[in-house]
Amino acid sequence: MKAAVAIKVASRISIKSIFNHVNSIAVIKPISQKVIEMDSPTEITESDIDVVIQGLLSNNANTISGNIEGQDKFGTGPVLSAYWAMMHTDMVSSLKAVNGFIQVGQYPSQRNILGSEWGAVNSVRFLISSLGSKTENASMLGATVYNTLITGLQAYAYIEQDGYSSTFVYRPPMYSDPLAQNSSVGYKMACCPIITNDLWIFNLRATL
Repeated sequence: MKAAVAIKVASRISIKSIFNHVNSIAVIKPISQKVIEMDSPTEITESDIDVVIQGLLSNNANTISGNIEGQDKFGTGPVLSAYWAMMHTDMVSSLKAVNGFIQVGQYPSQRNILGSEWGAVNSVRFLISSLGSKTENASMLGATVYNTLITGLQAYAYIEQDGYSSTFVYRPPMYSDPLAQNSSVGYKMACCPIITNDLWIFNLRATL
């Protein structure tokens, strides 16, 4: 496995750009060893994930979650203190094929597990979303490239502007519809998402 790392400085991002403008932060590109029809990047591997872990450790990034100690339960395994990764749902099959992958149902304890959590590889726990970042026709052979953001503790945050955070707004039918048939629900917010330390967040780029 070979990997190329590129780092650029980013100061502020919008909510959407946490996924969509991932090329402004650290990038790990797994490169195939295949001789025939070699693509770049290729599918995600344990070695690629280890490169990211080593990069975060070298940059003194703290892990986000603690250890889940092993227990005497059949088919389970301990989970290390971990960084967190945000991954597109299309990558689920590729993730399951990674050596050392532990499905979330195989954790020794099911406490403090997020609803979107899918599993772990070494010191990284993966969250999945259909809104995850991907770039069409971006690989050397024109395949879709998926961007998996792997982050340490306090790598990004958001700042409330003028002390104004999110507000839930509900209007009953009497006020939102002339015939009082429909109600409306929404929210409004004013905040500024930022990357607090570029060295504590990596983008692992891979194809299926």
